[in-house]
Amino acid sequence: MKKQGTLSAFLFLSLDGFYKGEKEDISWHSHGPEESKFSEENLNSGNTLLFGKRTFLMMESFWTSKDAFQLFPVVAEQMKNASKLVLSHSKLSTTWRHTEALEPNWIEHIKRLKEEGISMTILGSGEVVRQCSSLGLIDHYSLMVDPIAIGKGESLFGGLKAEQSFELESTRVFAKGSVLLNYKKAIK
Repeated sequence: MKKQGTLSAFLFLSLDGFYKGEKEDISWHSHGPEESKFSEENLNSGNTLLFGKRTFLMMESFWTSKDAFQLFPVVAEQMKNASKLVLSHSKLSTTWRHTEALEPNWIEHIKRLKEEGISMTILGSGEVVRQCSSLGLIDHYSLMVDPIAIGKGESLFGGLKAEQSFELESTRVFAKGSVLLNYKKAIK
């Protein structure tokens, strides 16, 4: 019997609970050497990456740049070689290797991939996380809380239609003060 795949979400949050500030601002997220090493380790998991179109275009713009390959060569190479799925309501034009745009019935596609044993990680893409959370598709949440309050922004779980409960799996504290919180969906 084939092992069931999982859907995980990885996002950065401010102390006041925002995954992005006003005007899509994410410049407040601190990323030191320890966080870079953590990124390298996690991209090594082999999970397929899942993005919303806006996040994908932002990631593609940075991770295919010369700056990315100079600053974070291992992560840039891993991002280049990772399988990437993009949820998009409009045509996606990209030259980033191993990228597939999902069809309009993406929910069934995600369920089918999980049944086939494919594990996926949503990077950023708060709206995709909210949609998948509401549908009960996400198995694990990894939330990197940065030691900063930004005052205004977009809440990760803002607009959920039903309460959701989680169980803490593990934590990790980084030298710069960020805290990684790993949760799984609570079984009721």
